[in-house]
Amino acid sequence: MGKIFITSSVSLDGYMEGPDRDISWHRVDAELHRHFNHLLAPVRAFIDGRVTHELMQDYWPTADQDPAASPEIVEFAEIYRSKKKYVFSRTLEKVADDTEIVRELDPGWVRDLKAAPGADLALGGANLMGQFMRHGLIDEYRLYLNPVVLGGGTPLFPQDLTMDLRLIETHPFNDGVVELVYRPGPNRS
Repeated sequence: MGKIFITSSVSLDGYMEGPDRDISWHRVDAELHRHFNHLLAPVRAFIDGRVTHELMQDYWPTADQDPAASPEIVEFAEIYRSKKKYVFSRTLEKVADDTEIVRELDPGWVRDLKAAPGADLALGGANLMGQFMRHGLIDEYRLYLNPVVLGGGTPLFPQDLTMDLRLIETHPFNDGVVELVYRPGPNRS
């Protein structure tokens, strides 16, 4: 049985994307990229919303073909290609063979997926993460606090959601990013 976790860069004022979905402020140097590769290499599958899935599909399947690609990019391209993918979408009609379209969020289906034998599952996508949060389906929050203030954008946590989280680990990186790892606290239903 695996857990579902998120990895999300977040600004000091709580945004995961700036205005117009801007993520250019995310600080991902070679050290942090190696960390992500190490964290994501053993996952069983990636679970994403449509927007995140399309962004990943537009770049990662062939990212290692660029002669200028760093070793970290080459490594993650292979990691990404080797994993099963689930994309939550009501509009996508066709996806790659390694991807399954999921039309609606069914908490029972997600719990069954988690309970199946195998490794952890990585969750991505602002709207989808919010839905999983509302249903108590996320087991671990790996937040990468970037030393920037955006003043607006897409908040990491839905504004109408109340949660109790326990800090279980911190790790500073050389570029000023700090990893904060949380698990749901005692008030989780």
